[in-house]
Amino acid sequence: MKTNYITSFKIRTLTLGILFGMSLLGCTKLDEDVFSEVTEDSFVPADSDVVAVMASAYTPLRYIMGWQGLFDLQEEPADMIVTPTRPNGWDDGGTYKRMHKHEWDNLQWQPRNTWIMCFKGINNANRVILQVESGDLPVTEEQVTDIVAEMRALRALYYSMLLDTHGNVPIISSYSDELPVQNTRKEVYDFVVSELNEVIPFLLEVTPENKKLTYGRMTRYAAYHILARVYLNAEVYSGTARWAKCIEACDEIINGGAYSLSGSYKAVFGAHNEDNPEIIFAVPYHEIYANQGDYYIWNAHMKMLLPDHRRVFDMEAQPWGGSSCNPQFIDSYDPNDNRLEDTWLMGDQFDANDGSVVMTLVKEMPSIKGCDFTEGFRCGKYEIEPGATGSLNNDFPFLRYTDVLMMKAEALLRTGQSDAAAQIVTEIRMRSFDDPADAAVTGAELEGDTTVEYGTLAEDGSIDNPGDQSPVQYGRFLDELGWEFACEARRRTDLIRFGVYQTKSWYNHEPKGEYTILFPIGLEEMNTNANLEQNPGY
Repeated sequence: MKTNYITSFKIRTLTLGILFGMSLLGCTKLDEDVFSEVTEDSFVPADSDVVAVMASAYTPLRYIMGWQGLFDLQEEPADMIVTPTRPNGWDDGGTYKRMHKHEWDNLQWQPRNTWIMCFKGINNANRVILQVESGDLPVTEEQVTDIVAEMRALRALYYSMLLDTHGNVPIISSYSDELPVQNTRKEVYDFVVSELNEVIPFLLEVTPENKKLTYGRMTRYAAYHILARVYLNAEVYSGTARWAKCIEACDEIINGGAYSLSGSYKAVFGAHNEDNPEIIFAVPYHEIYANQGDYYIWNAHMKMLLPDHRRVFDMEAQPWGGSSCNPQFIDSYDPNDNRLEDTWLMGDQFDANDGSVVMTLVKEMPSIKGCDFTEGFRCGKYEIEPGATGSLNNDFPFLRYTDVLMMKAEALLRTGQSDAAAQIVTEIRMRSFDDPADAAVTGAELEGDTTVEYGTLAEDGSIDNPGDQSPVQYGRFLDELGWEFACEARRRTDLIRFGVYQTKSWYNHEPKGEYTILFPIGLEEMNTNANLEQNPGY
């Protein structure tokens, strides 16, 4: 089903791309009447064709899980994922050490790749808006309204990422070749909020009948979800908290009834998860049809799994064995929490064919300067199918219903309604504990300190330098976010909101200060646009 959808999607995109090209190049004069082929003048797009028109604006999102994409940008500087030097390399000129230690510069690829991804998507969205508003594509007035609304919502999604990572970026709201002027982070925040609120009434509503048509698109609920995320982080982005606004946006999704918690935590991340009831917005991948080279490839599994995991999962590809989990985060789990085993590969790893032990993964990781292959638990959250290649079929659940519930719970917690927050968190925990009593959590517990033992680690795993040991307000709730959303390209954002990212030490990392909340603007971007000023501290 997903194969057919993506294949036809690509064919429609190619057809419309040719017609667009004819229009933009002025190739509209024909000397003869054509009856056997579809021409620009005779082409009347159906709704499915309109979807294909917008495809180019969505495609850059696949780089989220690509090489040094948004996944790395959100996880490598945080307290969970570490990429130490391994026997087969992984020093890579110190790039991962700089990310871990918050010592990046304006040449660092992780921040630049996300900048490039977002502005490519923004420019493509602006181009589509220009094409339909100018009449280059023969669509109805109603279709113009729908397309423009969806493209503006998607553009706001890209800007919500840049708002979080780089902050002070140009707002480009039209397709132009003029050098854009830089905006402040507060201006970008206001733009995202305004855009989403304006277009939400015109976006597609999700119903049981149109769920497949709206899959992977910016629907009304997806826009509310992004709006809730921006409101959740509003104090960081704009200086003013917006907890009530966050709850309002979450309630629009909850009361809509279109989504529900998945009965299985693992199923959300399965190889064929397109029908999962809690996915609000996914980035579709396919090992063949949605894989346009290294730029868009889903390769997080290649980066984390060991070469010998090829035997464990009966893979065609041989992974590279780089990233693993900080032992301090592993130690924070409740042993009865099934998300521990659902998320991390630990201990003996067995051959898929004969059942023999291929290797044994250990939790300890002596130093980012050097670890053996088997040191550090690996992410096993995303299903690996037999015969897996360098790209996976798993759609990335960028926005899922559990996040809506947790955003509402956090906003309730921060506004003095901790017991109501605890009810929501307990509901979510229920599917990951065999004993309901173990799943229950109280408001007082959520208000308490984190269970992560922060401080830099010595090679024997003991705390070497404890650093800042002041309590983390609502730290236990931050832990809940970590256990639920591990390896989902968001940990950095959560740590910043709770004040941990810029203050705490972990593994081989010591904090460098508030300025690291934003990444530097890339040197190449600075050199090509004289209107840009570098972010403070760089």
